[in-house]
Amino acid sequence: MAELAELVSKAEKVLREGLILCDSCLGRLFGMKGYGMTNFQRGLALKTLLLMKAYEQATREVDEPLVIALAESGFEPAKVLARRLRLSFEEKVCQLCRGITGKVEEIAKLVASMLAPYEYQTFQVGVRLPASVIAMEERLWRAYKLAHAESLKNELSREVGKALQRFTGRAYAYEKPEILVILDFPELDLGKLQVEIHPAPVYVCGRYLKLVRGLPQNPWPYEDERVRFKTSIEELITAPMIKLFEASAAKLHAAGREDIDARTLGSGRPFVVELKKPRRRNVDLLELERVINENSGGLIRVQHLRYCTREAVRKYKSLAELARKTYVARVRFAAPVSAEKLSELEKAMTGIVVEQRTPTRVLHRRVDKLRKKVVYRVTAKQLSESEVEFTIEAQGGLYVKEFIHGDGGRTKPNVADFLGVPVESIELDVVNIEEP
Repeated sequence: MAELAELVSKAEKVLREGLILCDSCLGRLFGMKGYGMTNFQRGLALKTLLLMKAYEQATREVDEPLVIALAESGFEPAKVLARRLRLSFEEKVCQLCRGITGKVEEIAKLVASMLAPYEYQTFQVGVRLPASVIAMEERLWRAYKLAHAESLKNELSREVGKALQRFTGRAYAYEKPEILVILDFPELDLGKLQVEIHPAPVYVCGRYLKLVRGLPQNPWPYEDERVRFKTSIEELITAPMIKLFEASAAKLHAAGREDIDARTLGSGRPFVVELKKPRRRNVDLLELERVINENSGGLIRVQHLRYCTREAVRKYKSLAELARKTYVARVRFAAPVSAEKLSELEKAMTGIVVEQRTPTRVLHRRVDKLRKKVVYRVTAKQLSESEVEFTIEAQGGLYVKEFIHGDGGRTKPNVADFLGVPVESIELDVVNIEEP
């Protein structure tokens, strides 16, 4: 009882000292007290107790200042009593929330209408308030030693969220919501409310085959004679996705990249597409796969599309450096190569560690550093006196062309040095990328 008396006493002091607080804002000063109550109900209960204290019907004793303070805060029973007692008062807007806590239903209906075009099952509500409002709350808490107060930001987030659940039938999620709604109040004025809708990204994983040479993985901003097509793997995959998911944009995250003039065949390269601000979250992936492949003009092919999570992005980035990859390289040498020397190379190049400085061809855009990569196996199939097809199994991140031609000594050991014959040309295909 003593604790309750202290709460009532603090509420009385706040009102007597001229602060005009609505029921919700008064109740929120003690928001961590009680269970299963709204702040509106707490404030209403406190004002009821204070009005009972202010007017003793049996003796007709009236605490006029307290009655007036309650009436000016908008408490209806106090307004009725003040009029009956002919006490002069002027009802005023809440100095803290400016009446916004009484407009939760309106806010929720507005947000529900804005969410109508989106597919989602879970949501979360965030609130931005003017710094002056936050500062005023903190001054109140310190001045009246209110250890159990709740912030206006928390109350608006919770109450609008509860109303949205009723209006939309969707669930409020405290973690990983499919849509985040931000209520931005530059001023505590419903007419100036700015609502931001932030759908969580949708992630789609799969594998792509690159069927031609001269096609970059991403839009290519450089002048490059190797580029034969005015598009990229990323654009061919993401454009249909953006359309079907009604997304604002999309980003391709692949497990490494092949050279522009290399193909990716066999099992294909793992990738994940991050679709940003999608309105749709559930697309038939078999249909999506068909659309991408039909629209690609035979340049690429995707397969095994499936929904995944953000974790796939990190996984595929690490996969680029760790995965075991298999390459087939058709190499033309400047002079004939002996079968005996190729047999020796197969034995010598199996299970070795190759040291590579950043290749000359990418030094203009990558830092010059030393990399060490494992070559697990090399096999050689002689096609003619000076042409050989190599199958190379190696750790991800190996620059395979440089491993073959040596890059002027920047890669050691290398195939050209071992055979003692310079390389004239290389046609490279990626044929397998293991996925742990």
